[in-house]
Amino acid sequence: MTDVPPSFASFALLPGAGDSPVILHVPHSARAIPDAVRAGIVLDDAELERELDHITDAHTARLAEEAASAAGLTPWRFENRLSRLVVDPERFPDEREEMLAVGMGAVYTRTTHKDMLRDEDFDPAPLIERYFRPYAEAMTEAVAGRLAATGRAVIIDVHSYPSAPLPYELHGDGPRPAVCLGTDSFHTPPELLDAARRAFAPCGDTGLDSPFAGAYVPLEFHRRRPEVTALMVEIRRDTYMTEPGGPAGGGLGGLVSALAELVDAVSR
Repeated sequence: MTDVPPSFASFALLPGAGDSPVILHVPHSARAIPDAVRAGIVLDDAELERELDHITDAHTARLAEEAASAAGLTPWRFENRLSRLVVDPERFPDEREEMLAVGMGAVYTRTTHKDMLRDEDFDPAPLIERYFRPYAEAMTEAVAGRLAATGRAVIIDVHSYPSAPLPYELHGDGPRPAVCLGTDSFHTPPELLDAARRAFAPCGDTGLDSPFAGAYVPLEFHRRRPEVTALMVEIRRDTYMTEPGGPAGGGLGGLVSALAELVDAVSR
């Protein structure tokens, strides 16, 4: 866990080439939690560090950064600089969110092992207003910027997941390939999915929507703008790092090359 000064920016849009339609979205790589938010979490410090090990998509910001540098046309990057234990910017902020069933809506109240994270009477509204809505608005503006500049936007969501299912997973009994590609029936066209399969083929087996499904699109464009396309890339952690929260290993280099290849393929 990282101490967060009051002036700390909770997210960042990192510019790419003006004619790139691609945004690499990295929502779950950080571990930082502001002190005021930490006060509402009931875990002790050791328990919280362990939970961060399990819940954080470690090294995915580095993966996106190195892939952006390796790509022929530099993509834009949108990074969450705070832990998803503050808010999860990819959840629905209302009753549409299926993860509410395990206490993991936009503001989590349960841990990966279904233990209490926040008190039962915790009010999520202040965190939604302080962190979730500004993030959503900024991501919406980032996508609108790519649409205005290039006529399209391609959101590639960069995630990771553990090699063994955690208790909170709703669909943990399915396949766990080296690379899981999450899709949306409206926003993931076949050519985007095919490009991802080709790019990640050297990294091991690829699967579809298992153990995690879907692809993130800001609500303003969701199911409305087909020129906004999206794909979630979920990388099994044992292929590139020591689990649950250890250092990156040799597999990261191959993933950087694969992600850069995908960026180049969809930028053309």
